[in-house]
Amino acid sequence: MDFSYPPEAEAFRQELRTWLDANLDDASRAARLDEGDPGERLEVLRRWNRTLADAGYAAVSWPSEYGGRDAGVMEQVVFSEEMHRAGAPGTVNPIGIANIAPSIMSWGTQEQKSRFLQRMLRGDDIWCQGFSEPGAGSDLASLRTRAVLDGDHYVVDGQKVWNTFGDIANYCELLVRTDPDAPKHRGITCLLVDMKQPGITVRPLVTITGEKGFSELFFDSVRVPVESRLGPENEGWKVAMTTLNNERGGVASLHLQVRKKIRSLCEEAASPELPGGPATSDPRTRERLAQLYLEGETLKLLSDRAISASVHGRAGPEGSLVKLVWSRVEQHVAELEGELFGPEALLGARGRRRLSARSMTIAGGTTQVNKNVVAQRVLGLPRNR
Repeated sequence: MDFSYPPEAEAFRQELRTWLDANLDDASRAARLDEGDPGERLEVLRRWNRTLADAGYAAVSWPSEYGGRDAGVMEQVVFSEEMHRAGAPGTVNPIGIANIAPSIMSWGTQEQKSRFLQRMLRGDDIWCQGFSEPGAGSDLASLRTRAVLDGDHYVVDGQKVWNTFGDIANYCELLVRTDPDAPKHRGITCLLVDMKQPGITVRPLVTITGEKGFSELFFDSVRVPVESRLGPENEGWKVAMTTLNNERGGVASLHLQVRKKIRSLCEEAASPELPGGPATSDPRTRERLAQLYLEGETLKLLSDRAISASVHGRAGPEGSLVKLVWSRVEQHVAELEGELFGPEALLGARGRRRLSARSMTIAGGTTQVNKNVVAQRVLGLPRNR
């Protein structure tokens, strides 16, 4: 591991910190929390998104020609650190800006870039990914949603699931099968679909925390113009890999939030107001907290290694390691919080965190898939026969 903050990154830190201190208001900071009326929170976040965009902070990694800052890896790290320090919300359109926009920049026509990128940057349009299906999750190339060419339109039929932002999205980056006879990775095409098209049904999936974080999407003879295709026909797998590589590129900042949770848990455990006095008076609890603290610091070390690899232009398995450890640490935080606070750990924001922790073994790549990556690419173990 070998990286440091170059002078330009530290200069950017001071610039951003000064700007956040002057522009971040309490309403925007409060909207970052998953509380209150969702519609009102969305509008506050849209306003904040436009403020970020006007200042050039909505997508710092984007090329300047599209409204970004051409930020390198370390500037992106600084951006994450300072936004976290200030408690500032990010963009209202994280999937569009971080994942889908790079695919449009790489594969899109000039008309598609002009039509979509600026509105995406400002939060005027929210995007979702229509990738996973009931029978094609981790094995994404097994997708069955079909698109048949009919004149100057594709006619789409099928179902998608685990679709984040599907209930509020204006557009969807949709993977469809256009050649059922080709090998499964080669018969896929990517379409940019207007979610207001007739024939699209969105059914939110209400989680055990009561939130509508995911949706099912149903396509019934939906007509999508050919000019909405992203990249060549039957080359959608390459487009999807561009999207997923950018999705998984953000795992290096995961340690910021989980380490904050660990610090808060340590402070709460030391409170004399707990029934029975401070939980830290018990040696076993102190040992558990110390172990959890070390897990958080290990996660930061792995994140730093992933950053170092990126700085030096090497794409390796570090991202999978970070994701694997992050999801495990999140489980340990939730488990210890439950032990320390008992039934109270199932109430309010604490209860929502407790219940949602298990989803972190799936989001951004399942634990099983990441274990396979580590086994094959780090340990050199053979693939399953």
